[in-house]
Amino acid sequence: MQSKLTPLVTFTFLVTLCIPTMSYKVEPLPDSYAGLGEGPHWDVARQSLYYVDLEAGSLLRYDYKQNKTYRTQIEGETLAGFVLPVEGNAQEFAVGCGRRVVIVNWDGISPVAKVVRTLFEVQPDFEANRLNDAKTDPRGRLFAGTMRYIGDEFTHRHGELYRWEAGGNVTLVKSDVGISNGLAWDEKAKKFYYIDTTDYEVKSYDYNFDTGVASNPKVIYNLRKTSPKDHLLPDGMTIDTEGNIYVATFNGATIYKVNPSTGKVLLEINLPTKQITSVAFGGPNLDILYVTTAAKFDQPTPAGTTYKVTGLNAKGYPGVSLKI
Repeated sequence: MQSKLTPLVTFTFLVTLCIPTMSYKVEPLPDSYAGLGEGPHWDVARQSLYYVDLEAGSLLRYDYKQNKTYRTQIEGETLAGFVLPVEGNAQEFAVGCGRRVVIVNWDGISPVAKVVRTLFEVQPDFEANRLNDAKTDPRGRLFAGTMRYIGDEFTHRHGELYRWEAGGNVTLVKSDVGISNGLAWDEKAKKFYYIDTTDYEVKSYDYNFDTGVASNPKVIYNLRKTSPKDHLLPDGMTIDTEGNIYVATFNGATIYKVNPSTGKVLLEINLPTKQITSVAFGGPNLDILYVTTAAKFDQPTPAGTTYKVTGLNAKGYPGVSLKI
């Protein structure tokens, strides 16, 4: 298991836009290192941020009141793609382990957690694939996608996006996926936003919140540059209460705040490390943007640190527990 000391460094950025100058502050969370941090989820009941160290098979919990990070190893597992609390059971979490979604029992403190059962499995014939990003929609349905884990996921688009609902029904939402990544929903606009990293773009879908059906895909934000080697890789994503999306870039050291109706970038949030994996609003007032990062391919310190960004003058939504 990897471990690194989180540098106690605070970064304050002054941003000049077409609106008056504003500032935001980027600060590391204590003992928050994850070699491949992913899947931040804010749990209101416990005032905690849950996330994963994906390639270590570990879950982490940052306790806001204690300002302390707890870490556990899932017994017998080497991968943990996401972590989502289960509604009605404070010690159960849905976790993506390989191509299985399993229920893990963890008290939020103990250094070892155990798998208690498998919820479902996808793509049993694609051994080179694994589950990647996942979230629950506002009704508590699970949306989880896969990617090719061994080999070139940009060439072999064997990933898929699935929807799982209470009662056990698994529905294929989308195939021909390279790297299934960021997800967000806007109930006011009746939209679902989705990222396949290998498409270098964010798509919107019309979304029926009663049925969980997404339709009519439309590209709303394009991260392609002048040449393929310069294309930005969109990763995780969240949304604020004004309907703006926040897109993390795996190779860009930046989170883009985007108006999905116009595609206009409203703000660039700069981080002190390159591989920005995902984002989620949290904190007592839901106005802190938590950011996970990675330290893949020998990225230097402070890569892998998890951050909080304050001073954004925006609020988001709490994470939704999985209904099973």
